[in-house]
Amino acid sequence: MPRRFIRRYMPHPDRVKENRSLRFLGTLIHDPNLWHLNRHSVARAMAIGLFWAMIPMPMQMLAAASCAIPSRANLPIAVGLVWLTNPLTMPPVFYCNYRVGTWLLGTPTFAMPEHLTLDWVTSLLQTHWQPLYLGSLVMAILLAGMGYSLTQLYWRWWVGRSWRRRQANRLQDKQSADHS
Repeated sequence: MPRRFIRRYMPHPDRVKENRSLRFLGTLIHDPNLWHLNRHSVARAMAIGLFWAMIPMPMQMLAAASCAIPSRANLPIAVGLVWLTNPLTMPPVFYCNYRVGTWLLGTPTFAMPEHLTLDWVTSLLQTHWQPLYLGSLVMAILLAGMGYSLTQLYWRWWVGRSWRRRQANRLQDKQSADHS
């Protein structure tokens, strides 16, 4: 199962629970379902993480954690996926979201400057925030749905493949035992 691969990169739950900065959550993060790796919790975490990664706002990780806890999604995956929009990927991702928003609203677009500056980003947010947030919301919903669905499909495929392999191994073992 993909569990081994995911576990390799996940922090240990005890280390996260003992983190001082998360004390305000109290016992909410002690729910074992927030740390389980099963098809449903991982798929929910994918949807939550991808959704909040597309929304241009500060403290996306807090928003993802706030959604993951009540929905019992895998907390580290949901919070970690928010980093898809990091300082390197934020400008092109949010510019694409902005372009989607302008297309949906039918408004003219700002051209991407040769050199990104804080002044350009600030002026864009002040004058063109509606297409940015509409495009971001649309992309967030689309990516969340795709992330959830593709995770469910991949997990089912992986389990089916494992079952078929085990069945083939059992059949092979039985045939080799019959020939002995």
